[in-house]
Amino acid sequence: MAKSNGHDLPFLVAGGGIGGLVTAYALAHKGFPVRVLEQADGFRELGAGIQLGPNIFRALEKIGLKDAILADAWRPGALTMRCGLTGKVITSMPLGDKAEVFFKQPYAVTHRADIHGVYLKACQNSNLITLETEREVVDFDDDGKTVTAVLNSGERVQGRALIGCDGLWSNIRQKVVGDGKPRVSGHIAYRAVLKREQVPADLWQPDMLLYAGPRTHFVQYPLRRGELYNLVAVFHSDHYSEGWNQEGDTALLHSHFKGQRPEVLRMLERIETWRYWVLCDREPIKDWSNGRVTLLGDAAHPMLQYLAQGACMATEDAVWLADKIAAQPDDLPAAFQAYQEQRYLRTGRVQIMARVYGEFYHARGVTAELRDQMLGARTAQDAYEGINWLYGGM
Repeated sequence: MAKSNGHDLPFLVAGGGIGGLVTAYALAHKGFPVRVLEQADGFRELGAGIQLGPNIFRALEKIGLKDAILADAWRPGALTMRCGLTGKVITSMPLGDKAEVFFKQPYAVTHRADIHGVYLKACQNSNLITLETEREVVDFDDDGKTVTAVLNSGERVQGRALIGCDGLWSNIRQKVVGDGKPRVSGHIAYRAVLKREQVPADLWQPDMLLYAGPRTHFVQYPLRRGELYNLVAVFHSDHYSEGWNQEGDTALLHSHFKGQRPEVLRMLERIETWRYWVLCDREPIKDWSNGRVTLLGDAAHPMLQYLAQGACMATEDAVWLADKIAAQPDDLPAAFQAYQEQRYLRTGRVQIMARVYGEFYHARGVTAELRDQMLGARTAQDAYEGINWLYGGM
C-alpha cells in the first residue's frame, strides 16, 4: 500500500450516496483503504429512474461494474420528444445497435436504488472499505499531512485525505469554496414509479418518451428490466422548499398540465402520491480542492437534470480521481489539482448545457416553433454527432 508522508491512513469519503460509494470503490479498486461516513442511519437511495448515457458505461468498464449495472437496467429503443400540446414527434434519436456502434457503449435507464445497490454491494465485498452510518461530517482540519473530519457528534476521525461527496448542500463545500446556498431554478420535479400492471396497455412505451410543453415537460420510461415504469413531471413554479422527497400537491401539478395531451393527463391520473424536488444547481467553478480535501459529484458541480448526467458525472469523477491519486499517491494535493483540472471544463459544460436543454424542453410560442424546426430537421447521424461531446467522452 502506498503511504502518504509515512501515514497508512484510509481516505475519508463524506457521503454514502451514488457518488460516495462509487468513489470508495474506485479507490479500493486501486488498492487504497477507505472509510465512508454517511449521515443517515443506513445506506439507501431516494428517488426514481435515472438515465445512463454511454459515457457512464465507459467509466464503469474501467472499474468492472458495467455488467452489474446493465443486469437490472432497461435499454430503450429510442429517445423521442413529442409536443405536449399536439403530440407531434419533434425529434427522435434511435438507440440500440446503431447508437452503440457510434458511441461504443450502450444507453440504458435504471432505478436510482438499483445503481446505488450495485455500488453498495461492491463496497461491501471489498475488505478495503469500511461503511459507517450516522456519521455526518460537519467540519474538517487539514494539517498538511493528514485530514481530521469533525462529525456532528463531536467525534474526530483522521484520514489521509477527505473527499466531499455530500451533495448539493455540502458542508465540506462551504469550507472549501464558501459560495453559500445553491441556485434555485424555479423548476419543480414531481416523480413517481408505477408497477407495469398499473400502466394502461396503450400508454406503456418501451422507449424513453418526453412530452415538451409550455414551461412544462413530462417524461416516461420503463425501469428494472421492464417491471416498473418511471414518470417525471416538471413545471415552472415559484414554490420553494428546501430538502428532497416531499409529498407533492397533485392539484398544483394538474393545474400546470391543464390542456396538454390526453396521454399525459391519463398518466398523471394514475398517480395518487407524488414526491417532489425543487431543482437547483450552482455556477460552474474551476477550483473545488484545497490541500488534502476535494469535492466530487453534486458537491463539486451540481447540475439540473435536463441532460440526465448527475450520476454519470459523479461516476466519471470517481474513476478519474482514483487514477490521479494512483499516479501521485505521495502528493495528494497535486493529485487533487490534476483531478479537478481534468474535470472542470467537462462538468462545467454539462452544467451550462443542462440549463439550455431545460429552455428547449419548456419553450413556448415562437421559441417552441424554432426549436421544433431546428430539431425536426435532424437525422439520426446529426443527433449522434450533436451529443457526442457528452456521450463519446469520459
